[in-house]
Amino acid sequence: MIYITLLFLFIGIELIYFKIADHYNIIDKPNSRSSHSSITLRGGGIIFPIAILIAGLLGYVSWAVVLAVVLVAVVSFIDDIKPLSQLPRFASHAIAIGLVFYDLNLFSQAIWILPIIFILLIGWVNAFNFMDGINGITVLYAFVAIVSFSFLPINQESLPLLITMGLSCCAFGIFNVRKKAKTFAGDVGSISMALFLGYFMVKTILDSGQIGYLLFLSVYGIDAIITIFTRIKKKENIFEPHRSHLYQYLANELGYSHILVSFIYAGVQLVINAVIVYLETNGKISLPIVVSFLTVQILVYLWIRRRVVQKVNLKGA
Repeated sequence: MIYITLLFLFIGIELIYFKIADHYNIIDKPNSRSSHSSITLRGGGIIFPIAILIAGLLGYVSWAVVLAVVLVAVVSFIDDIKPLSQLPRFASHAIAIGLVFYDLNLFSQAIWILPIIFILLIGWVNAFNFMDGINGITVLYAFVAIVSFSFLPINQESLPLLITMGLSCCAFGIFNVRKKAKTFAGDVGSISMALFLGYFMVKTILDSGQIGYLLFLSVYGIDAIITIFTRIKKKENIFEPHRSHLYQYLANELGYSHILVSFIYAGVQLVINAVIVYLETNGKISLPIVVSFLTVQILVYLWIRRRVVQKVNLKGA
């Protein structure tokens, strides 16, 4: 009953936010780099930090994690309304990751591990944000990750938190997983969700001792990292908006449905996660298996990307 109540509460909060966003003109205007063509309400992803705040009030998660997510959400929401410089954004991310370290007791680990995890989390948060470009992709991908974490026996004590965050995805998805979205997540949604997923990934790896669970987020990771390297090779500013992710080529240049592309990304990740869970359940996952699996993913991605880019070039010729 509590979860049904939470779902309707989240939907109600979204509807209230839409009134506020419309009144204060918190909108996303399309430009040459956008994947949408009409003015849309921005910041509907505010439901994600609200959900984790409610989870904290219900005792599902520590206040260190709540504070971390809310901190990046507040700074990101301000940035959605009035763009901020890199410093306050980076500072909020750094403090938030410090709070995650505190919650996971990472400060008691070997000191050389801390900068590695810090860089990985900073990279993940920004990669997840970069990938938020078409209707449905962020919320569907996040939902798949949350469901995947929920299936692991090691996370059974965290099920109330995972279900709560999953319900916030359902509420947001009602208004975002559409041909013409009612709202976009905005940085407030993508960055707060990215931090939550990053936190839960590190938590799961620490609790299980299984590095293979990194593959739970590999589809986004591979697309983001290879796109960044491609842009660096072209001497482009990687911090500027662009349309060169694989999903953007598919949705924008080749004209595939945004929702179809989003479901493909989420579906591929779901299949990968199911395989990882199966291998771990049967004791067949190891570091060589993980590396081999990741290598195959990268090669397949590069092959698909090359074919898609060729089609885009032929279309533009």
